[in-house]
Amino acid sequence: MKARLAAIALMTLATTSPAAAQPSTQIITLDSYRFSPEPIHLKAGQPVTLNFINRSGKGHDFTARSFFANSRITGGSAPDGEIELKGHQSKTVTLVPRAGTYGVHCSHFLHSSFGMKAQIIVD
Repeated sequence: MKARLAAIALMTLATTSPAAAQPSTQIITLDSYRFSPEPIHLKAGQPVTLNFINRSGKGHDFTARSFFANSRITGGSAPDGEIELKGHQSKTVTLVPRAGTYGVHCSHFLHSSFGMKAQIIVD
């Protein structure tokens, strides 16, 4: 009987573990001149795929050096803490964020001055 219960417990863990490890998805849109959502809310220690979508016809970037430096990136990349997007381009990055509040902005000339900045809040 104990062996049977142990086998059932192992089967339950085996079927629930992969689903628990699947990252959630957060869509982040870049428009002229804003990010949405604002602020961006994430959960500390929980894997998430950030899907960046540039809805503008011109290039923008998502620069968040401290955020990316304090996250464990498991898919995609953010060279120098930045995601560069051409007009109408999309990119994804999967990561595990660390708790904190981080600033994000577009580093293109004057874009931040026009309001293209936000906060990332990781609880």
